[in-house]
Formats: sequence, C-alpha cells, structure tokens
Amino acid sequence: MSTKQIEKFKGEVVIPEGVKVSLNKYMLHFIGPLGKTHKSFKSIPVSIEITEGKILLTSIESKKTDYAILHTARSIIRNICEGLVTGYTIKMKIVFSHFPITVKVDGKKIIIENFQGERAPRITNIVGNTKVIPKGEDVIITGEVWTDVTQTAANIEQKSKVKNKDHRVFLDGIYGFEKKKGIEK
Repeated sequence: MSTKQIEKFKGEVVIPEGVKVSLNKYMLHFIGPLGKTHKSFKSIPVSIEITEGKILLTSIESKKTDYAILHTARSIIRNICEGLVTGYTIKMKIVFSHFPITVKVDGKKIIIENFQGERAPRITNIVGNTKVIPKGEDVIITGEVWTDVTQTAANIEQKSKVKNKDHRVFLDGIYGFEKKKGIEK
C-alpha cells in the first residue's frame, strides 16, 4: 500500500476554544461552555488519539467502508464540539384542521393531547439533555448534542403521525420547519 493510501485512512478534528476533551478507553468526554456530554466509540472501528488541540482518528483497516466509517466518526465528533460552543435549534409547527392539538412537557416526557380528538394522550421521550419549549403553535427544541435534538424532533413527528388514513387529506401533526445552529429562546 502506498503512503497516499495510508494517509487517506487518517483524519483529524480541531478542538474549538473553550472545549475540553478527554479519552477514557473508548469513551470521549466533552466539556464546553454550554454543558458536558460523552460519546462511546466502542462499536466504531476507529483508533482515537488526543494531541495538542486536535483529535486524531485512524481507521483500523483499509477498506472502502472503513474510510466511510472514519469520516462518520469525524463528523460526530465535530458536531459535538460545535454544539457545545453554539448549540442547535429545531422549530416544529403544530398543524391541525378540526381538533386543536396541545403539547405539554412533563419532566423527560412530551405529552401530545387531543390529537385528532383522541381521549388518551400520546407520550414520547426527550432524548439526552434536550430542552423542549411549546410556544403557541410552535414547539422549539434546543440542545448541545445534534443527534439528541434531531432524535427528539423525530420522536415527536412519529408520535403525531396519522395512520390508516389518506395523508393528503388528514394533514394533522407536528412537523419540523427550521433547523439551525445556535440556541433560540
């Protein structure tokens, strides 16, 4: 294998100012201005090293799939570092035609009431350290870990999905309409 091919299977992530990263076996611990989080890389076949202000990633093997896995690990680490500095926001819109839907937050649970006139509320979970704020007909989801924020939004959208009816006619639900960096209040 040539040296160009060996370099191809290495990557690095620059740690932004204000973020501290530590490695304990397979677990990366991140501490930043907005909070702290951790990510396990036990099931991801990538070798991780932390040097002066950089995280060095090296692929275990040299196949095409290992190259893709390396870049996935790199983007996960980059998103966590950016999120601890700026944060992420997703805005969702509550859409209904006849029965007004109400969204409430109770601890780590999101309660969707009166969806299509149902008596029993639909309940879904908040993932990680994500904050959910219902404001009128909008639901604002904020947090510092991108995967947690998007998974919470996906949970809400899936819980308010209309089943066994024509989705072109029954448009009721809660849908995401804006994703951006930065925490909005």
